[in-house]
Amino acid sequence: MAVTKLSLLRSGYISGRSITELTCKRFKSTYGGLKDEDRIFTNLYGRHDWRLKGAMSRGHWYKTKEIILKGQDWILDEVKKSGLRGRGGAGFPSGLKWSFMKGAKDSRPKYLVVNADEGEPGTCKDREIMRHDPHTLVEGCLVAGRAMDARAAYIYIRGEFYNEASNMQAAIKEAYEAGLIGKNACGSGYDFDIFMHRGAGAYICGEEMALIESLEGKQGKPRLKPPFPAQVGVFGCPTTVANVETVAVAPTICRRGGDWFASFGRERNSGTKLYCISGHVNSPCTVEEEMSIPLKELIDRHAGGVKGGWDNLQAIIPGGASVPLIPKSICTDVLMDFDALVEVKSGLGTAAVIVMDKSADVIQCIARLIKFYRHESCGQCTPCREGTVWMDKIMERFVQGNAQLSEIDMLEELSYQIEGHTICALGDAAAWPVQGLIRHFRPEIEERMNLYKQNSGSVRQ
Repeated sequence: MAVTKLSLLRSGYISGRSITELTCKRFKSTYGGLKDEDRIFTNLYGRHDWRLKGAMSRGHWYKTKEIILKGQDWILDEVKKSGLRGRGGAGFPSGLKWSFMKGAKDSRPKYLVVNADEGEPGTCKDREIMRHDPHTLVEGCLVAGRAMDARAAYIYIRGEFYNEASNMQAAIKEAYEAGLIGKNACGSGYDFDIFMHRGAGAYICGEEMALIESLEGKQGKPRLKPPFPAQVGVFGCPTTVANVETVAVAPTICRRGGDWFASFGRERNSGTKLYCISGHVNSPCTVEEEMSIPLKELIDRHAGGVKGGWDNLQAIIPGGASVPLIPKSICTDVLMDFDALVEVKSGLGTAAVIVMDKSADVIQCIARLIKFYRHESCGQCTPCREGTVWMDKIMERFVQGNAQLSEIDMLEELSYQIEGHTICALGDAAAWPVQGLIRHFRPEIEERMNLYKQNSGSVRQ
């Protein structure tokens, strides 16, 4: 098999960035413009062979045995050094999370569970990995599993992902046949199995404890913590639940070094990231870019800009449906990373960028999201079960303008009574879009109510 310079760059055998670049990160002031040799996902658009032979030609499964033989502590140290934070939305430091199961010293087997449910509206990154680059996830399961000393990995995949599931199953079969996983994986002496489980399409199963319940054959409803999964997870055994993208980048981090990954993005916001850009843009896409890239540059460079130009922009949801939207005035300068978006009272979430131009009815857009959360609430917690119904009804009247001005503050107070008062984060996810709307678009809500009153008065006269 021919080995090209590009494949060697991607595998880490030679470096795509100079020592000066790696050691001078603190002096960086601009981010973005990721080079092709620094991309981890090499077949994101399905232009190449996604099977084992094609994956290996692009640098995957390179020196995997050496990584496994270096052992649990070495892999954890590299992941910690990389500054990798969870790509599923919460942004928890991955190296720290993966080390939690080391505290379980009994004889119970340990498991890695990969969250491939991806039900967040606007998010379409994990499905691209599984459909077009499935071996990155298979190899990632092996490396991450070794870091946790896990016996096996369970990939919990969304039931609607037919093509993704088919390709993942084919990739798993190829890896077994090549001796890369299973007994004596990669000839390393480490035994590791991978199983795939299809869910039934419930958004709530994206929450780790609901996912575990569903995997065990129960209703997909979150359960109280503690105990945490690292102590009592799937089948009562120590478990770590991790996102597809988080797991899939682990082998490349180990091949090229934690310092290489940490050289991208700002401090505490390291690495490359998959961004999904949809809505009112000229070329919707999923793209791998450097963390901390300015939001405006991300849209202009990769999505062909906002339809009608940047001045036609109204608002953007920067991290999937569950984070508060931000208006154009903030979008112009904000960076796409965890800390920068928290500073503007939003969040990176899954990095699903939903663009709304001035043709969008922003009130109706948020009302539609609230209807989604009402439908997907599992109903266990009263604030979420009842609160999402109330928010849905109020938002329906806000869309028409058939409400009192005082109800704006009432709705905001209701959202705060839901946020932080539920077992899982679905309550927070339902509350934040409403809070963002009121924070930035209160005048538009008031104007619609006043217009409705005027029109109603005209009709009566």
